[in-house]
Amino acid sequence: MTKKLFTVLALMLLASSMLCAQTPGGAVAAPLLSNAFAMAIASGLCGIAQGKAIASAVEGMARNPGAAKAIQLAMLIGLAFVESLALYTLLIIFLK
Repeated sequence: MTKKLFTVLALMLLASSMLCAQTPGGAVAAPLLSNAFAMAIASGLCGIAQGKAIASAVEGMARNPGAAKAIQLAMLIGLAFVESLALYTLLIIFLK
């Protein structure tokens, strides 16, 4: 699964560099497409990371119910950091 994900990611990165290369006239071709690729990659990785974080936190709470409050707090802080990846990507897209 991970090998397929990295292969698709590598192919998307290679394709986006070719699609967004400068045309002979000096105009940038398809900036909207590169923005869409950036947001799609950031959102996809953000979703994967959040899923793994929540799964690990729930497993930890199930194994040690006494530490559930500390695990939940650490999970929420971690989810905020993971979500900031997508927000920063969106901010960079709008600033471009």
